[in-house]
Amino acid sequence: MAGMRKPLYVRELLDEERERLEAGLRSGRTFEMRRCQIILASARGMRAPAIAELVGHSDQTVRNVIKAFNERGLKALKPGSRRPHHTQAAFTPENAERLREMLHHSPRNYGKPTSLWTLDLAADVSFELGLTTVLVTGETIRVTLLRLGVRWNRAKHWITSPDPAYERKKSVATT
Repeated sequence: MAGMRKPLYVRELLDEERERLEAGLRSGRTFEMRRCQIILASARGMRAPAIAELVGHSDQTVRNVIKAFNERGLKALKPGSRRPHHTQAAFTPENAERLREMLHHSPRNYGKPTSLWTLDLAADVSFELGLTTVLVTGETIRVTLLRLGVRWNRAKHWITSPDPAYERKKSVATT
């Protein structure tokens, strides 16, 4: 039967580990209790699909718990960070520099109807120019610029005039 997985079981438990796992069955922390159930069931010889049905998780989750326990022991009873272990940069270092250079030019140079860059507009133009292989979000642009040491600030309108009545005319024009 091709494609059948070899059954995965936890390694032989030490007496201290077994005591800790049995105590964990009474834990108020659901994460720890479920992991203890999975590990002890595997130690009794149950296979992953049967354990998954027992605890209400997928076969793969059960296998992941067993592997984690075999590698890390009782440390596998504690939840780890949910953050990704690494992120893949959407921009190569060369294209990140091209992004920085692009932002020194007006969006109008790229056929856009505005003179102010937004993160989403930068994402659109960088995709159009082939700096990224997929359309990224404005947040990806912000993170890429941060990686380059560039802080993104929202554009502010600061146009002024030497006309002494400019402030009065401006306030009348905008109301």
